[in-house]
Amino acid sequence: MAQKIADETDRRILKELTADARITNNELAERVGLSASACLRRLRRLEETGVIKGYTTLVDPIAQGWTMTAIACVRLSRQHEDEIQMFETAVRSWDEVLECHLVTGSRDYVLKVMSAGLDQYERFIKEKIARLKCVDTIETSFVMNTIKERRI
Repeated sequence: MAQKIADETDRRILKELTADARITNNELAERVGLSASACLRRLRRLEETGVIKGYTTLVDPIAQGWTMTAIACVRLSRQHEDEIQMFETAVRSWDEVLECHLVTGSRDYVLKVMSAGLDQYERFIKEKIARLKCVDTIETSFVMNTIKERRI
């Protein structure tokens, strides 16, 4: 299997793109010390091998009316394949859920959920999560302040 990240230059390209995905190829090439054509070849290889999965825009959640972040820990009633599939399929369809992680320990899943406030979050719990027959318990913590948030 070919190595996806070839060297330190690939790492510098990724670091620059992580900081500013809208950077031009010419500026990127200058910052990492390559010609524009060599930089573009490396960039295409990183995309083709799946190291770069895509490009996105980060939007302020408050601008969209999402002012509350909650961390919901969910335990399923059983860890059978049909219940796992039911839960994961439902979670993928909910816009409020930004992240969902299958975890070890006393809970099965940890979800990062955004809402416009406590009333909307309560509706989300009652109308979506709690209606799933596979869910046993839901424990929520509300985020008071985000100290560090980093995307790679």
